[in-house]
Amino acid sequence: MSTPQPTAPANPQKARTGLNRIWHAAGYSLEGLRAGWGEKAFRQEAIAAIVLLPVSLWLGRSWVEVALLAGSVVIVMIVELLNTGIETAIDRIGPEWHDLSKRAKDMGSAAVLLALLLCVGIWAGAIFQRITHG
Repeated sequence: MSTPQPTAPANPQKARTGLNRIWHAAGYSLEGLRAGWGEKAFRQEAIAAIVLLPVSLWLGRSWVEVALLAGSVVIVMIVELLNTGIETAIDRIGPEWHDLSKRAKDMGSAAVLLALLLCVGIWAGAIFQRITHG
């Protein structure tokens, strides 16, 4: 009886190591950002980030405040990408209505809402502090 020969992984990324793996992973990440740019909500959030990230440097009084302000903006973008990934995977399964598909999409949408509320709360607090304390 012969010994089974190892087969190549279905995903070639799994076989890569070191800098080669990092290089390819960076390429996949850039492709994900390009795909995200094709989504209206992500594009709006990215444009807002172009404005808000520099403003966070002015509004924040310490590196911690700047990190909270900028980080909250980036978190919204991260959650939006994850939500889009969930929606895309669900749509890949099939176009028919299913309770679990709706539930997954609704929870992804709720995650975006919570991230937006967190961001608005942090920014509102920082602006309030700047106005009332000079």
